[in-house]
Amino acid sequence: MQKEIPTCQRALKENSSEVVQPFLMGCGTKEPKITQLCLAAIQRLMSHEVVSETAAGNIINMLWQLMENSLEELKLLQTVLVLLTTNTVVHDESLSKAIVLCFRLHFTKDNITNNTAAATVRQVVTVVFERMVAEDERHRDIVEQPVLIQGNSNRRSVSTLKPCAKDAYMLFQDLCQLVNADAPYWLVGMTEMTRTFGLELLESVLNDFPQVFLQHQEFSFLLKERVCPLVIKLFSPNIKFRQGSSSSSSPAPVEKPYFPICMRLLRVVSVLIKQFYSLLVTECEIFLSLLVKFLDADKPQWLRAVAVESIHRLCVQPQLLRSFCQSYDMKQHSTKVFRDIVNALGSFIQSLFLVPPTGNPATTNQAGNNNSGGPVSAPANSGMLGIGGGVTLLPAFEYRGTWIPILTITVQGSAKATYLEMLDKVEPPTIPEGYAMSVAFHCLLDLVRGITSMIEGELGEVETECQTTTEAASSPTQSSEQQELQSTSDQMDKEIVSRAVWEEMVNACWCGLLAALSLLLDASTDEAATENILKAELTMAALCGRLGLVTSRDAFITAICKGSLPPHYALTVLNTTTAATLSNKSYSIQGQSVMMISPSSESHQQVVAVGQPLAVQPQGTVMLTSKNIQCMRTLLNLAHCHGAVLGTSWQLVLATLQHLVWILGLKPSSGGALKPGRAVEGPSTVLTTAVMTDLPVISNILSRLFESSQYLDDVSLHHLINALCSLSLEAMDMAYGNNKEPSLFAVAKLLETGLVNMHRIEILWRPLTGHLLEKVCQHPNSRMREWGAEALTSLIKAGLTFNHDPPLSQNQRLQLLLLNPLKEMSSINHPDIRLKQLECVLQILQSQGDSLGPGWPLVLGVMGAIRNDQGESLIRTAFQCLQLVVTDFLPTMPCTCLQIVVDVAGSFGLHNQELNISLTSIGLLWNISDYFFQRGETIEKELNKEEAAQQKQAEEKGVVLNRPFHPAPPFDCLWLCLYAKLGELCVDPRPAVRKSAGQTLFSTIGAHGTLLQHSTWHTVIWKVLFHLLDRVRESSTTADKEKIESGGGNILIHHSRDTAEKQWAETWVLTLAGVARIFNTRRYLLQPLGDFSRAWDVLLDHIQSAALSKNNEVSLAALKSFQEILQIVSPVRDSDKPETPPAVNVPVPVLIGSISGPGLSRPFVRTDSVGERLGRYSSSEPPIVTDELEDLNLWWAAWNTWYRIGSESTKPPVTFDKLTFIPSQPFLTALIQIFPALYQHIKTGFNMDDLQKLGVILHSAVSVPISSDASPFILPSYTEAVLTSLQEAVLTALDVLQKAICVGPENMQIMYPAIFDQLLAFVEFSCKPPQYGQLETKHIANAKYNQIQLFAPAEWVALNYVPFAERSLEVVVDLYQKTACHKAVVNEKVLQNIIKTLRVPLSLKYSCPSESTWKLAVSSLLKVLSIGLPVARQHASSGKFDSMWPELANTFEDFLFTKSIPPDNLSIQEFQRNESIDVEVVQLISTEILPYANFIPKEFVGQIMTMLNKGSIHSQSSSFTEAEIDIRLREEFSKMCFETLLQFSFSNKVTTPQEGYISRMALSVLLKRSQDVLHRYIEDERLSGKCPLPRQQVTEIIFVLKAVSTLIDSLKKTQPENVDGNTWAQVIALYPTLVECITCSSTEVCSALKEALVPFKDFMQPPASKVQNGES
Repeated sequence: MQKEIPTCQRALKENSSEVVQPFLMGCGTKEPKITQLCLAAIQRLMSHEVVSETAAGNIINMLWQLMENSLEELKLLQTVLVLLTTNTVVHDESLSKAIVLCFRLHFTKDNITNNTAAATVRQVVTVVFERMVAEDERHRDIVEQPVLIQGNSNRRSVSTLKPCAKDAYMLFQDLCQLVNADAPYWLVGMTEMTRTFGLELLESVLNDFPQVFLQHQEFSFLLKERVCPLVIKLFSPNIKFRQGSSSSSSPAPVEKPYFPICMRLLRVVSVLIKQFYSLLVTECEIFLSLLVKFLDADKPQWLRAVAVESIHRLCVQPQLLRSFCQSYDMKQHSTKVFRDIVNALGSFIQSLFLVPPTGNPATTNQAGNNNSGGPVSAPANSGMLGIGGGVTLLPAFEYRGTWIPILTITVQGSAKATYLEMLDKVEPPTIPEGYAMSVAFHCLLDLVRGITSMIEGELGEVETECQTTTEAASSPTQSSEQQELQSTSDQMDKEIVSRAVWEEMVNACWCGLLAALSLLLDASTDEAATENILKAELTMAALCGRLGLVTSRDAFITAICKGSLPPHYALTVLNTTTAATLSNKSYSIQGQSVMMISPSSESHQQVVAVGQPLAVQPQGTVMLTSKNIQCMRTLLNLAHCHGAVLGTSWQLVLATLQHLVWILGLKPSSGGALKPGRAVEGPSTVLTTAVMTDLPVISNILSRLFESSQYLDDVSLHHLINALCSLSLEAMDMAYGNNKEPSLFAVAKLLETGLVNMHRIEILWRPLTGHLLEKVCQHPNSRMREWGAEALTSLIKAGLTFNHDPPLSQNQRLQLLLLNPLKEMSSINHPDIRLKQLECVLQILQSQGDSLGPGWPLVLGVMGAIRNDQGESLIRTAFQCLQLVVTDFLPTMPCTCLQIVVDVAGSFGLHNQELNISLTSIGLLWNISDYFFQRGETIEKELNKEEAAQQKQAEEKGVVLNRPFHPAPPFDCLWLCLYAKLGELCVDPRPAVRKSAGQTLFSTIGAHGTLLQHSTWHTVIWKVLFHLLDRVRESSTTADKEKIESGGGNILIHHSRDTAEKQWAETWVLTLAGVARIFNTRRYLLQPLGDFSRAWDVLLDHIQSAALSKNNEVSLAALKSFQEILQIVSPVRDSDKPETPPAVNVPVPVLIGSISGPGLSRPFVRTDSVGERLGRYSSSEPPIVTDELEDLNLWWAAWNTWYRIGSESTKPPVTFDKLTFIPSQPFLTALIQIFPALYQHIKTGFNMDDLQKLGVILHSAVSVPISSDASPFILPSYTEAVLTSLQEAVLTALDVLQKAICVGPENMQIMYPAIFDQLLAFVEFSCKPPQYGQLETKHIANAKYNQIQLFAPAEWVALNYVPFAERSLEVVVDLYQKTACHKAVVNEKVLQNIIKTLRVPLSLKYSCPSESTWKLAVSSLLKVLSIGLPVARQHASSGKFDSMWPELANTFEDFLFTKSIPPDNLSIQEFQRNESIDVEVVQLISTEILPYANFIPKEFVGQIMTMLNKGSIHSQSSSFTEAEIDIRLREEFSKMCFETLLQFSFSNKVTTPQEGYISRMALSVLLKRSQDVLHRYIEDERLSGKCPLPRQQVTEIIFVLKAVSTLIDSLKKTQPENVDGNTWAQVIALYPTLVECITCSSTEVCSALKEALVPFKDFMQPPASKVQNGES
């Protein structure tokens, strides 16, 4: 039977048209009863699916008729529904007819029918689309070629669709048409339609069948081309409408927004955005922008409410938001949609606060009266109740007087809308107050929650993937590695893309979120709301942190921080950090300028604490509210859970916590935990019971926060430490300059962080201790300092006792790292810190003294670092520690530390607080040396072992082992350190310590020197003794010259020791003596070291320094020592020498006397060269015996030193004042006296350069003036012409040289000219005393040494150089007599130089300082010329003397016609004697020069002639009295000149025309002169009338007349051919002039005139015939 059913069915179905027919006819009767039966039967058939397509069509037509007759409407609807749901036979027109039928019924008057029809329509529409989905399912497996659809395709493209799809398409298209109020294409027969219903249908299709639109291009086309434009068009009234704008002002009346349509449109938009976002990117951009616009303040309240609800729907879909961000915000020219949404929410919330909502019956107006008719709303001041201790009635936001309740709306994370669901309302509903705000608030919270959970989920995935790939990447096989690398790079790309999106999302939304959340936080009066806001800010901050977006992270943190602090609290971190620049920025959100709202002081919160602000100048008190505390807990929570991503924001967080802790009065206790403590000053902190119970919790969380730092990674930990450090710096800045209680939060927390991270202390030890050391421990505020030291020492002790892995004994590096800050504390001067440090050392010594091992050097270093200025008590404490170490711990510490003990003991010797400690420490050094002596072998073994190990280590590393006194064996080094320490004490500022240490040092070297290896002596000399000499030299040269009044107490100080300089001078002299003594007694040891010549150099250098010191006593003593080591004084007796003869052939000198000098030392110790030399000399060769050559080198070194001393000490200083040091005469004398002896040793190599050097020194030495205090002792009296001992020494030195040259080889003789130059320079002193630099000296005659002025500054007196110059001149003449013919003397123009030098005194003549000078000069000149002229004539042809002749002529000229005036007191005898000298000179000319005129240059002869000519005529000045005129006229001299002139003018020997010319020239000059004198006389005679003319003019005319007569006589005697006709003419021309003189009145003139006129008779001859040969 069953099998047959399908057959029956099939049969029925095939014949269904006939089967149905009767029923249709039954319906046609329109009889209600029959119709009902028939419809029931038809439904029965349909439910059995036995209706064919045709039958179905017939049924529908029949139903249509019934509908038109308004019969059985509900039954009709039921039938249609059954027909369409049970099968799929109804298609195309019949389907559309059925649908239209339902629509028609929907618009009847009957309410029940209406509603049923509406439901049926909805169901039918659903059925149509469900069929299509089923159809797609069936055809899913059949792949068909998609037909190409033209881009702008219209409904014709339907042809490609399958039947069901086609129906669905037509239906949807017509729905769009209907909503748009256009005629439908397919639903023929529609009479009316409402938009609201159409929109609801569209929404349900879109919502229920998104895949249809996404899979079929035709449908998506409809979406784009129909639905979207429709929605946009319908929205327009809402867009244009502005609340409150009157219609009159706008040109066209604006359609008012209509709630039902608007709300449905928004629902459609929500679906479109949610389901088809990917298809409608551009359209969605428009929709979203519209949504944002609907939030504007000028839109109606209900519109804003539904818009907020729509936005809320978006906010709960983070993936959708992400897509917005990708499609819009990240595209270059697109609207920043996501950003706009967030900003719009922000401005929406702000607008609710700033503009109280209007036009809403539920609004509380600002006066606080309730309008009746709205939901119950709390009065505006209800928030105030909090202060009174009650609880606010309602959770609410309150800001600047605007009070908005918070309504509970939805479960978090779902957007359940209220007003979007009011599909039955036609009028806009009244929105309760606070509804919009609450929805917006939830939007923000859901937005944050969604974004953060999505991004953090994705981040987590990426991170785990990265981990797995990195783990896999380390797998060994090549191929898999490559694959992994590939996948890793893909991963990277993917991650880069994702990261960009995440960052963009955060960047787009953070500003708006922050602005809104900050405002809400400020306004919130409800704890739960506050909690939510804070949670949102916290999650955002953490998210930004994870993404590395610093600015936004810091901004959120800043917001939380600001919430934690009282309003307007001045915390610079929050106001200045770049991260927080937001606080003053205004954001432009949606074109409106929105200020970031900072906390308003009116928020009515419960005050839970009153305290003092942490500021430099605290003003009053501040209050903390429960909300502040809530924020603080959030902050703690943030730091606790997200510490790893805080980075630089730790600074903000910690700064805020520090201030809160301060206001709450929490103080640090041991270990750094903060406990509630009493407030130290000011009105004590007031805490309510509410907060009192919270405090331990907060304190606990704070500690936990820092304990959790042990789980942070290293980088984050460093951020935390850095933040704490900079916080601490700020607290320190605040604590400067006042003694207020400082904020110790940062220091305490640094300590706490250090203690919990002890297991990885290495990575944070340096920044941690560095900050505590360099900053905190050095702070002027004692409380701050004390805590710094407390923290530091606690950390060190904790570090040493912590159970490290590996333990400290095996990890020396860590042990040293931990101890290092203890050592560093030594650089801090505050005694309280140092006390803590020493206490810590003491505790360490007691607890770990035996296990310190490699830590000993640091611990000893701490003791040794106590300095003088640190107060006696600290020094004593540290010294006691040291004594303890020396007595108890020497045997337990490694031998390598013994050296440090020596150093530390030495350093206490240098402390000058307590002389006893210094002397005791020198005693300790003795004790230590005893210990060395007793346990010498053990120490030596251990040191050698250690040395070998270090050497090996150094070789492995390829570095050079570097320790003090390196090449010496380690044990010797220990001794050397001891010596070096004593050496340092030898330069202590206190003379007592210097003396004691010096004795100890030299005694120790004497006593234990035998223990040293031979090679170590090298180091003793260089690194100990010479080093000491250097130091003494340096100290002496820089010592103070101030007078020391008394030696403390009533001890008087001798004047030779009354300045530090003089005390040092003593030390210097003694030290140099000591070193020299060692040099001499150990010469046999030092000579073979091979470095002896360098040591000798250095010793010389020290002697040089001492000699050049500005202390007469020291410098003189140094020269004495110099003389001694050069064996100029008696050498040491043989008995003093050691048994083995020293390998040197000079006796060993002993240094005696005091030695000192300034620091001109050269850097002579270079470790490398010392090492090399030692290397050379330690080989097995026998010691080298010093040969002659080396000896010579030593002498030359001595010469160089002598030269340097000489040149430095005699070089004039550049400037002069009272303090200028000028060397004393005894010193200079001693210096110059050294030379002759020294010269004997070096003469073989002594060359011109050396001679030049010597000359400079001799010249300078002689130029040094003497102090007028000393002059009486050096010069008995200035009238006696004696040489000083210095001058004698200088001449002796030159004499030694000259003698050596004399007997020396030929090549030495070139030195003669140089010696002449030197002597001639001295000769010049007679007229021009040498200048000593710029020093002004007085002539000795004027010096005031006879009156002793006690306090007058010493004057400098120039010596009387005349005797010295004259002696030098004598030497010159002697020497020239011996050497005139030497080649060098001839070549170097010595003669010319002598003449040139003599020309000076000769031309000065009477102006010379001493008369003897010029006389000696003349006689010397005559002597020299008598020898030199023959030589000159001999070399005439060579031209070597050419330049000498003019010089000679000028000398004669200057002397014979001197410009100087004889002194008034010159006696006549004296004058005549002087004249006779002049005559002698002229005689020399006539005997030695003129006779040899042919060997002499013509010019010279001419000059001589002119000069004789000049001499032969008087032309005296008129400065004499009449009586003296006779004598002054030098008649003898004139006569002599004239005779010589005449003799040579007309001598028969004239051989060449030139010489005759010279004579003629001389004559004509003479005659012209006579003519001039006569003329002048005649004129004067005529003018004077009766008065006689002056005596000298008369004398002159007489002389001229005599000369004329003599001349004529001479002319007659001469052979006529030698006289030029011109001359005769000139003679005759005199005649008329002579005749004119006849009228003169003077008898003397007359008689002379007579004599002159007589010879003219010879010229009187008859005139010759004038006409000859007819010519006239």
